[in-house]
Amino acid sequence: MTTIKVSKPNKTIKGNIRLDGSKSISNRALIINALCEEDFALHHLSTSNDTVTLQKLLAHVADGATLDAGAAGTTFRFMTAYLSMQTGTQLLTGTERMKQRPIGVLVDALRELGANIDYLENEGYPPLKIHAPSPISTNKLSISAGTSSQYISALLMLAPTLPEGLELTLTGDIVSRSYIEITTSMMAYFGVECIWEENTIKVAPQKYQAKDFVVEADWSAASYHYAFAILAEELDLQLDGLFQESTQGDSAMVKMAERFGVKSEFNETGVHLTKSGKETRPIFEWDFILCPDIAQTLAVVCGATGVNGLFTGLQTLSIKETDRVAALQTELGKTQVWLSKLPPHFSKKHPEKEYYMVEGAAKVEETPRFPTYEDHRMAMAFAPLAMLGEIEVEEPKVVGKSYPKFWEDMETLGFVID
Repeated sequence: MTTIKVSKPNKTIKGNIRLDGSKSISNRALIINALCEEDFALHHLSTSNDTVTLQKLLAHVADGATLDAGAAGTTFRFMTAYLSMQTGTQLLTGTERMKQRPIGVLVDALRELGANIDYLENEGYPPLKIHAPSPISTNKLSISAGTSSQYISALLMLAPTLPEGLELTLTGDIVSRSYIEITTSMMAYFGVECIWEENTIKVAPQKYQAKDFVVEADWSAASYHYAFAILAEELDLQLDGLFQESTQGDSAMVKMAERFGVKSEFNETGVHLTKSGKETRPIFEWDFILCPDIAQTLAVVCGATGVNGLFTGLQTLSIKETDRVAALQTELGKTQVWLSKLPPHFSKKHPEKEYYMVEGAAKVEETPRFPTYEDHRMAMAFAPLAMLGEIEVEEPKVVGKSYPKFWEDMETLGFVID
């Protein structure tokens, strides 16, 4: 097992970081490119393992091929939908953890559209054997919106290429709505109109129009630098590649950071972070339904600043690379910070919501060691604690899934990594 020690000799954060392209946007752009009749140029693509894996899989689609998505959940889901309407037969697989992540909701929906998909091991889970489709008998689907927005995005990107398009009705509460909006806005950029009325999205049969595309930097990656900024005593940080008008839900980090005294000023190349001079409030309350990927970061930030956090919108965290709620509870406990699910009566005014409380002021003593659970976000979310004292992080290369240069960029900002 590889373990690194991370520390920071001071609480000054100064520098300029050029952030990688957004993994979410890059992966959508690659699928749209594959579905477009003409090729087009993609600039500033993510260098993450997930995006590199998707590029490789799309380049090797062939009858009889075995395609391994590894640990890349978005890649697996997008490829499932893409392959379902291709000729020939392909086997799509992944890591042992991937084989524990549900895919049944998407497969059921694709089967209604004529897809021929077999489960090779456990019903409802990877790996899959995907054959050429049967004639499509319907263009109307209903799908639960309460699991993963990636299922919905996968169907929507496929929709304009179907003979009669698609009328997709979302049942239940919509989670991660911002990720669906990323998809529809990108489809619009490439000439495909989506009509979203209440809980139904209609996409007529259309052709994607080839247009060169620049991928915005990743706001999820930016969130970790915002965490450094919040914990800094001196701050002068430029993050390049970010857009002020962003479709990424994680751009909410700007407003979150304001609560912790960090000012964001956008300029020609990105955003400049400085201290605002405003006092941090003793309680931070946020609904993460539109930005679940930064919930771990904010849980750590609350603990590191001694701010009580009241969180909702965490219902998708248990089906990510690991059960992120359980992992947070275990690892925060090592610093005397507690993440607790509040009893149902606390949700009396909003019975549809589950509330969690972050309590305690983090103490980093005797070099605590944090396992990463094969989850890139666990490694990066806990890294800011190095500003409070030396920490150890197990399996640091896990960050390659979304942010390969993470540790290198930390060193640029003055962190010491052994």
